[in-house]
Amino acid sequence: MFAATFAPMRAAGSPASAYAQVGLETAMNSATPHKLIELLFDGYRDALARARGALRAGQIEAKARAISHAARIVEEGLKAGLNLADGGQIATDLNALYAYIGARLTHANLHNDEAALDECARLIEPVHAAWVEIGPRVHAIAQ
Repeated sequence: MFAATFAPMRAAGSPASAYAQVGLETAMNSATPHKLIELLFDGYRDALARARGALRAGQIEAKARAISHAARIVEEGLKAGLNLADGGQIATDLNALYAYIGARLTHANLHNDEAALDECARLIEPVHAAWVEIGPRVHAIAQ
């Protein structure tokens, strides 16, 4: 269903971001393909939280950067990682879900719509939870 690789996101220029980037790179270098997707879900959730906070604070540029980051995670990570040829209906359904989330993120950015951000978080959460739940089984099979 998912390809094993994706392009990592780049961190901003602050020392805290550099430190976080090192931690992320360390986690990515030692992670299984399953764990990499889990890291994408975590990054998506963090980006939405940053966008929501920036929106509430009236920090339009920071909001736009955070939403853009969330959209890149969906498009370049989650959606690009789908194996549509062999993933069956679930891959097709996830592809459609990710496309819809991308459209809603664009709407949220253009219209400063916090409800759209909340919708994007709600839509991805069951997929994230299911992904985390199957982790131990995936790990056991890989052993």
